[in-house]
Amino acid sequence: MVAEAEKYAQEDDLQKKKIEAKNGLENYAYSLRNTMNDDKLKDKFGDGDKETLENKVNDVIGWLDDNQAAEVEEYEEKQKELEGVAMPIMQKLYAGGGAPGGMHV
Repeated sequence: MVAEAEKYAQEDDLQKKKIEAKNGLENYAYSLRNTMNDDKLKDKFGDGDKETLENKVNDVIGWLDDNQAAEVEEYEEKQKELEGVAMPIMQKLYAGGGAPGGMHV
């Protein structure tokens, strides 16, 4: 009975990690989308940056819709891909004075 309880505890832990990874990616993607559509910021993105970021965000959201049962590593990989596109664009936005000082994505 103890072994069975440990097995279920491990399965629960894995499921929790999957949910956290999925939610983290989903929250990040939607946060970026909200930033891009913010009335104060949407015109502050550099040439092509908004389109590039928007395409990647939409790609990730579509992937999430199609991969509800992905593994933790897959969610983490998609998060890194999205961050790889978003970080340089958001850094340029912040450096150009487009984003308010307290806003972090």
